[in-house]
This record gives sequence, C-alpha cells and structure tokens, in this order.
Amino acid sequence: MSMRASAARYAKALLDVAIKESDPDRAEEELATFVDLVRTNPDLQRTFANPVVSAADKRAVVQQILERQKPTTPVGKLVLLLASRGRLALLPDLLDVYRERLMEHLNVVHAEVTTAAPLTPERAKQLQQRLADATGRTVTMTTKVDAALIGGVVTRIGGIVYDGSVATRLAKVRDRLEQR
Repeated sequence: MSMRASAARYAKALLDVAIKESDPDRAEEELATFVDLVRTNPDLQRTFANPVVSAADKRAVVQQILERQKPTTPVGKLVLLLASRGRLALLPDLLDVYRERLMEHLNVVHAEVTTAAPLTPERAKQLQQRLADATGRTVTMTTKVDAALIGGVVTRIGGIVYDGSVATRLAKVRDRLEQR
C-alpha cells in the first residue's frame, strides 16, 4: 500500500472521530502545528527518520511534544499511534489528505484562477460568487496573472480546467483554419 493510501486511511479515521468528538477545524490546526514543528526542526526529522531510534523512543519524544502542545484527544492519540507503529513519515501526506477531506465535509472547493490582468477586488468577488453558484459549494479562490492569456479567465477546480482565455480561442480558430 502506498504512503498516500495509508495516509488517506488515517486521515479518514481522524476526520470521522474529530467530527464526532471534537472540532475538525481545530484538529487540522493541531495536526498542521505538529507537522510544521517536525518540518522546521532538523533534529526531530533526523530522530524520526533514523531506523536505529526505537519506536518506543520516538513515541517518548512525541509524548513530550504533545504535553507541550496539548492537542485534542483524537490528534494526540493518532500521532502517538503513528509513532508507536513507526509511521511518522506519513504525517505530511496525512495532513494534505485530511485537509482535502475536511474541505469536502465543509462543502468547500478551491479554485485557482488565472487572468491576463490583475482582478479588481470587486471583480474577484463577483467571479468567486459565480463559481459558487456554478458548483453549489463555497469557493475559496487564489488568483494569479499570466499575460500570455491575452484576455479571459482560466479556472482550475480540482482536476477540471475551465479555459475561457483569448489565447485558447485564437488557437482553436488557427486549428480550424489549418484544417481547411
């Protein structure tokens, strides 16, 4: 089983428990805090990645960290379980999958919008509302600018791309003309 698939099983379990017993948003924040701590601390990274360090010793280190952070019970239990099983390397993937599942649970979708020129705040808000109406979900949006589009908008929601750029339209016209 791949690391991502294993992380997905743990993420699903954490979300299910967090929904029933605590706050799923808080669980995400606590998990992110732990992952960031490990990510920014080379000594912790070496300790957790070192096969010579026993699972019991890794669990003891995790226990000390958790005593300082005081996470909710589901997050604390999960991180201790991963330490006991030698699976702490799953944490970054687990966090990514947990965030995806949490957004699904909250009925939120993320859109990446690319335009030829920067959007005004009013225009961005209008576009965000139109995307929310089209998807039937709450939309969070990030924008970027790519002058090569010439005009129009390219929107990516998950794995789906909606390309309404002038550059693409011109390319389609060119292709039709070349086929004749």
